Amino acid sequence: MFPWVQNDTGPTASSVIVSMAVMLLAGFLMTRVTKRLRLPNVTGYIVAGILIGPFCLNMIPPSFIRNTDFLSDVALSFIAFSTGEFFRISAIRKNGGKVIVITLLEALTASLLVFLTSFFLLGLDLAFSTVLAALASATAPASTMMTIRQTGAKGDFVETLLQVVAFDDIVGLVAFSAAVAVALSSYSGGGFSFSEMIVPILSSLGTMALGGVFGVLLKGALHSRSTDNRLIVTIALMFAFCGICAVLGISPLLGCMAMSTVYINLTEDERLFRQLGYFSPPILLLFFVRSGMSFDLRAVLGSGGSLGSSPLLLVGVSYFITRIAGKYAGAFAGCALVRKEKKVRNYLGLALVPQAGVAIGLAALGARTLGGEAGRALETIILASSILYELAGPGLAKLSLYLSGSYSNRLEEMVPVPETDGEGRQKTEAEKLIERVNAIQKELATRQESSREEEQVFTEEAVRQYDEMWSADRRGFRGGRRYKGGHYFR
Repeated sequence: MFPWVQNDTGPTASSVIVSMAVMLLAGFLMTRVTKRLRLPNVTGYIVAGILIGPFCLNMIPPSFIRNTDFLSDVALSFIAFSTGEFFRISAIRKNGGKVIVITLLEALTASLLVFLTSFFLLGLDLAFSTVLAALASATAPASTMMTIRQTGAKGDFVETLLQVVAFDDIVGLVAFSAAVAVALSSYSGGGFSFSEMIVPILSSLGTMALGGVFGVLLKGALHSRSTDNRLIVTIALMFAFCGICAVLGISPLLGCMAMSTVYINLTEDERLFRQLGYFSPPILLLFFVRSGMSFDLRAVLGSGGSLGSSPLLLVGVSYFITRIAGKYAGAFAGCALVRKEKKVRNYLGLALVPQAGVAIGLAALGARTLGGEAGRALETIILASSILYELAGPGLAKLSLYLSGSYSNRLEEMVPVPETDGEGRQKTEAEKLIERVNAIQKELATRQESSREEEQVFTEEAVRQYDEMWSADRRGFRGGRRYKGGHYFR
């Protein structure tokens, strides 16, 4: 037994500091393993949480786990805010109608199959089946985007995929609000009324409207003055919005998504998202590690974990399989309905398998709402399936990108070059090979510069704030040297 766990009498300063250090180190070290296995970081974070949690090594005090529920709201606010970057009016006008049809069919088909399996085949109660089905609609954008960046995939398939994933979370959040209303009505013993389902949906719309107002405020706060302290102002507004939502008892996710959507369409300021992207990993790490600590491994593998007459392991496996089937079938039907080309229709569903992030956060909220054994079982199922989805999802996403022709491993397809020169002379194979090598070198340099962008914009902002704090009369300089583009110069 570790001393900071053995002497746990409440969330003391020492136990909180040590616990956060253990979580950060465990999450980081586990990613060293998952990177070698070519798995996403979120998988390592969840596994690290399971290992240091109360059901394995028991390295974290129970009081810390109980008193850090706010991490879910904070981390998911960052995830939702980053998702809003993809809701640009220009992109929606180009392909929005088709994407909405595809998203609705793939999300609702997955939810329907999960509900039918849970309620009719496994015999679970209505409330649990409804909430579990609503969670099936959500998709994890992080794994999909990571795979796209790694492969350098481009084209109509990639554009459709990114827009579907972005809209997916909106459908999932609205479906979750309605499902919670049904669940609460069922557990309260009263009859279900249509108004009880409408109220959460209206509150979600109100949250989005309020988030839009905060997006306008963010634009005014960042662009009516100098660019210093952008991160401080942005995070302050995000936390203020989350606080208002906590007081009102509503989820801040849709509102944060609306905030960033309004901001990006008003300003086209991508640098703010790069700065937040470089700032948020420690927060997301703590959230996913804490989620892993809440995962009851004994409930899944042991004989005691059950929902009615169905073992928890059976429920989890059924959820895993039926959701994949629903995502693929719904995406196939949606693409066929809007007459997308065959490569998009046949392989889009494979890229929608990953599930983490929003789904885990909603599961945590659902566990608090349902409470008791049902709440614990819901979070356990989603966490267990998320690990499986994150293991299989990136591979399936990469396969779908390859089969759809969005990227290729063949040199002549990766870097096509003209067969003739400017004078119409047929090029030799050696000339075409040299031209391809030069084009690949330029592409690699572009990708390397893109991967450093988050670090550069974050560092520039940090230096700017340092100068503002310590050298107001020499703003923009540090020791007589100006910082720009990742370098100091005089």
